[in-house]
Amino acid sequence: MSNKIKNEKLADVFKAGMRALARKGMKKEPGIDGILVTVGLCIIALVLCVVMKDSMTTFIQTIVNSLTNEAQKILTGVAGGSIL
Repeated sequence: MSNKIKNEKLADVFKAGMRALARKGMKKEPGIDGILVTVGLCIIALVLCVVMKDSMTTFIQTIVNSLTNEAQKILTGVAGGSIL
């Protein structure tokens, strides 16, 4: 057998091995994307909580105060017998 034929066979075997390796390496595993997205979103939420702590506290207090005021207005209207 000549060196040229040996080299061609070796090249064919190498190419087949590389194709098989690429197929296995590029195979998508089910479910891993969802886990990575969930972990990423949790990390972003934690960072936002740490960075925006004071702003979030003010924001939540504003919403709670507004809802409390509206609830008091509604209850005063009900207790007073008047319809808004």
